[in-house]
Amino acid sequence: MKVHILPIVSPLHGKRVEKETEELLASLKAEGIDSLLVEDFSSLYRDCDLSLILVQSGGSENVFKTAFEAGRIKTPCLLLTTGKDNSLAASLEILAFLQKRHLPGEVLHGPVDYLSSRMKALAERKVEDTIRLGVLGKPSDWLIASDVDPDKAKALFGFEIVDVPMERVVEAYRKETGNLPSDFDAKGFAESELEKAYRLYLALKTIEEEEHLSGLSIRCFDLLGTLKTTACLALALLNDEGDNVGTCEGDIPSLIGMALCKKILSQGVFQCNPSRLDILKKRILLAHCTLPLSLCRKHAFDTHFESGIGVAIRGEIEEGDVTLFRLDSDLGHFFLQEGRLVENRHEEGLCRSQVVVEADGLEKILRRPLGNHLLLIKGHHADKLASFLIEKGLERI
Repeated sequence: MKVHILPIVSPLHGKRVEKETEELLASLKAEGIDSLLVEDFSSLYRDCDLSLILVQSGGSENVFKTAFEAGRIKTPCLLLTTGKDNSLAASLEILAFLQKRHLPGEVLHGPVDYLSSRMKALAERKVEDTIRLGVLGKPSDWLIASDVDPDKAKALFGFEIVDVPMERVVEAYRKETGNLPSDFDAKGFAESELEKAYRLYLALKTIEEEEHLSGLSIRCFDLLGTLKTTACLALALLNDEGDNVGTCEGDIPSLIGMALCKKILSQGVFQCNPSRLDILKKRILLAHCTLPLSLCRKHAFDTHFESGIGVAIRGEIEEGDVTLFRLDSDLGHFFLQEGRLVENRHEEGLCRSQVVVEADGLEKILRRPLGNHLLLIKGHHADKLASFLIEKGLERI
C-alpha cells in the first residue's frame, strides 16, 4: 500500500517535529505501510492508495485554512497526528472546521497498530469507482427545497451528477421500436398503455447505456403532455435491476439516498409521499405511484393518480420491519427512523401504492422536514446507514 503524506506545521516549531515525523513513519513502515512525504498538494493526491495530511503541531490550523480556501484540499480529508506538540488539538480544530461545512474527514490518532489497520481499511474503500447518476430534465417546479451541490455529492459519496435534457428522453422514446415481452403479465390492464410505458423504460435504458449511468431521476410530469404516458412502470423496472436506481420528479436527494441504499444495503427502495400523519398513534400513511415490483407481495396496474393516464403500480408490501430515510439537499443532514409496516391501503384520492408505518420520532417530519419524499426500506437498517453517513460528516436530525 502506497501512502502519500503532506506535513503542515506552525512556523514556531522547529527541528523537533521533523524527528517525531521520522519516528512515526518508521513505526508505520514496520506495520507494512509504505509512506512517502510529499511537498505540495498536487503530489499529495497523485498515484497513491491514500492521501494524508500530517498535522505536525499546534498552530497549523491557519496553514490548513489557507490551503482549503485556495481549493487545494480534497475530501474526505484524513488528518494524521503525532500525539506531540499539540498535533491532536490542532487536528480536532481542523476537523471541526470541515464538519461545520458538512465536509467529511477523520483524525487518525492512536497506537501504530490501530493507525496501520485503519489506513488499510480506508485505502480499500478509496478503490471504489465514481458512480454516474443522471438527472433527466430539471427537478420538478414544486421541489423548491431540493437543490443539490453536484461537487459535494461527488466529494462525499463518489456520485457524479449528470444533466440530461428532456429532449433526449423524447427523442429516445420516438426512436424506440421494442415491444412488451410476450410473457409480461398485464394483469388485465390495457396493453396499449403498457406498451407505451414499457417503451419509455427501454428509452431510459438506452440513455443510461449512452451516458454510462447507474441510475437516474426524471422530470416525469413533463411526459404527460409530450408522450401521453408516465414513468411509473419504467422506474419500477429500473429499480429492480441490480445496482440500478430510479426516482421520479427529478428528486436528486432521493436519487442519492436510493443509490446509497443500493450501495450499502443492496436493497430496493420505495420512494413515497408522506400523505397523512397521526402523531398520537405514531402512524404515517405513505403513498406513491411507482414501487419496485420486487418489494410487492402482489400488485396490479392502474392509471397515474394525478393525471388519470399512463401506468402506475398499485402494490402491496409485506407487513414487517422497515426503515424510513431521507437525505437533506444540503447533504449535511439526514432523517432515519425504524418502524413497522402495519397495513396496506387502497384509498381514493391518493397515489396508488399506499402503506401505513408505525414508528417513533415521526414528529420530526413535521418540525424539521427535509423534503417532500421519504424512502422506505424493508428491514431495520438505521444503525448501518447512520454509521456510514456520520463518518462522512453528516448530522442526524
